[in-house]
Amino acid sequence: MLTLEHLADLVEKNRLAAQARVKEFTLAGKHFAFNSRPAIMGVINLSPDSWYRESVCLTPDTAIRRGKVLHAQGADIIDLGAESTLAHAARTDDTVQNTKLLPVIQAVETYQPSVTRACLKAGANILNLTGTDRSEEMFGVAAAHDAAVIICYVQGENVREVGDFNFSADPITMMYEYFARQIEIATKNGVEKIFIDPGLGFYYRNLQDSALRVRHQMTVFLNTFRLRTLGFPVCHALPHAFEYFGEEVRCAEPFFAMLAALGKTDLFRTHEVPRIKAVLDTLGVFDRARAA
Repeated sequence: MLTLEHLADLVEKNRLAAQARVKEFTLAGKHFAFNSRPAIMGVINLSPDSWYRESVCLTPDTAIRRGKVLHAQGADIIDLGAESTLAHAARTDDTVQNTKLLPVIQAVETYQPSVTRACLKAGANILNLTGTDRSEEMFGVAAAHDAAVIICYVQGENVREVGDFNFSADPITMMYEYFARQIEIATKNGVEKIFIDPGLGFYYRNLQDSALRVRHQMTVFLNTFRLRTLGFPVCHALPHAFEYFGEEVRCAEPFFAMLAALGKTDLFRTHEVPRIKAVLDTLGVFDRARAA
């Protein structure tokens, strides 16, 4: 059970980490001051496989219109994806992804180098790297376009090809070591703008629709500040926990946003931009530098 004593103990054991600051940078002319103001990433899904119907846009016009709405609601970044990460979702080849993505590019989520090249050339500013296969090639392409890279924690080649999640050690320690290696590779290949994303874990076989998965996610959210000692901002995609929220599933992301904010998350990926903005406003995290 999560208690005030639990939170106090977590901070006491990691007091220096709680004071960590991360790199700030500019994307498409917009400066992101993560140490004083976290950012919000809205979602547009070009795949019909996503269950979050409000985010699904099957034509360039509807996607562009949703992007404008998300921006007006407070989104700093738009995450545009042509293939769902859900286990049952259809695989989408390079040509189809490019056909969907290029007309509405803003941010890219992929693990395919050819898609990365086409989208960055078309004006994308961020690559959401959801795998490790051919990562050096992906980093090189991103660096050539001065793009940022979101490095996702994945125990496998990509989020569509994983087995059971390894719980044999402290997950934060495992993630820290993984990100340290990937950051070294990325920077050696010229990438200067990096986010790290611990991942939701819903795609692992032993974290399917279970209390274990939600407990794991809560642990990661609250321990986010420990990963900030790597020196780069942390991105979290907010989960849904259908089994607990039921018909009120649209309230799940705001709930998890509170835990992620307590852990000092720098970038919130959400389908519910207005609600997340309201949560962050209420918690006062948009002025956490002065609070610190």
